[in-house]
Amino acid sequence: MNTLWPQELRSELGECVRLDRATLEAHAGDKWHAATLPEAVVLAQTTEDVVRAMRFAHERRIPVTPRGAGVGYVGGCVPVHGGIVISVAPMQRIVELNTADGIAVVEAGVLTADLQQAAREQGWFYPPDPASAKESSIGGNIATNAGGPRCLKYGVTRAYVLGLEVVLANGDILRCGGRTHKNKQGFDLTGLFCGSEGMLGIVTQATLRLIPHPPARAALSASFPQFTMAAAAVQNILAAGHLPCAMEITDGFTLAAARSYLGPSSLPEGAQGHIIVEIDGQQHALPDELRAIRRILLETGADDVQEAENEENVERIWQLRREFSYSLKATGLTKLNEDIVIPRSRLVDLVSWCQNLQQETGIPIACFGHSGDGNIHTNIMVPRDETGHERRAESDACVNRLFQWVLSHGGSITGEHGIGLAKAPWFEEAIGTIAFRVHREIKQALDPLNILNPGKMGL
Repeated sequence: MNTLWPQELRSELGECVRLDRATLEAHAGDKWHAATLPEAVVLAQTTEDVVRAMRFAHERRIPVTPRGAGVGYVGGCVPVHGGIVISVAPMQRIVELNTADGIAVVEAGVLTADLQQAAREQGWFYPPDPASAKESSIGGNIATNAGGPRCLKYGVTRAYVLGLEVVLANGDILRCGGRTHKNKQGFDLTGLFCGSEGMLGIVTQATLRLIPHPPARAALSASFPQFTMAAAAVQNILAAGHLPCAMEITDGFTLAAARSYLGPSSLPEGAQGHIIVEIDGQQHALPDELRAIRRILLETGADDVQEAENEENVERIWQLRREFSYSLKATGLTKLNEDIVIPRSRLVDLVSWCQNLQQETGIPIACFGHSGDGNIHTNIMVPRDETGHERRAESDACVNRLFQWVLSHGGSITGEHGIGLAKAPWFEEAIGTIAFRVHREIKQALDPLNILNPGKMGL
């Protein structure tokens, strides 16, 4: 390959191409542990910048790694083959927010929280809520089909993507879907790109569905002496006909870490399970539903129930949940964050299995997450041996055993983080040989030179 191409790219595209070491290092990885320097970074300001960069790369067969905000957990934007990183992070325009049509048209670099705030100011609602909403971009959310606590009631990102503008591997611009809320014109190309992890094209603009913002929200939090009681509460609330917008569950290890990090007054001593239940809707309806859910929690064995009946207090309850990851980091152990999904009926089985694995290996495992849809963040906490070295090989073996257990019990190895590099070794087993072959065939059809995000998903 011509080693002068980075300078040629800069000559063609101008100042949006960066070749300095600091920029290359800043675009070498995400929140996973792997990193590889690209040879050039394109900080795209417009769709045309992406088109020109892709045409340049396609003509020369240069690998391209698309990048949004770079806050993923699976190495999805690591440029493992060098080449060009095309970042859409600078593309942050909210092009249109049209409440009459119930849509927003946004560039791919718009931060999720910024769109939510803009919609809220108009009395409308963009429900997908990844924990990284303040730092993750819409393009990245689409690439991973991001979820979050509210997807129990409202669904994941895919449910809100009506149309896309995508730059294909050869630089062509594909526009699929549109601004109507129903559309059955041909194959679901829009859905195809949701969750495609930048391997089929680069999303530059999205038309997203908005809904009216619920007038009011309320929440409860409850602690339990046993985790199994918290898990039973999830089932009991749903069985009673309630559909909260979110239900988050936490195990004893995480609660102990939170007490240590936040102070003894943050949670009841000895709590082995914790649940947050958020509801929303019309103001007059929430008090009755709060009372009904509180009764279910107490009947299921909760020994401490807190209620929040206004926005400020609801946020206070959720702030505790947001501190869990920081609490686990404060233990000094390296956290391998696995976002597995299991059928809800297997929740207690999962935590019991993790507790047994912890006892067998001596490696702590912390479970918390979106219990309403079975998406549990199962964190392998990597300890150190007597010499101070991380027990990484043993911890990686625990991850493998976790994935094998999840797959054998009808689950999925990822609910919202994606496959990327981290989960590529298990991908074919997870989806099956025929489905894996179809993935390869789709990839070959849209990217025959295999230049878009090569090396990911094991494809």
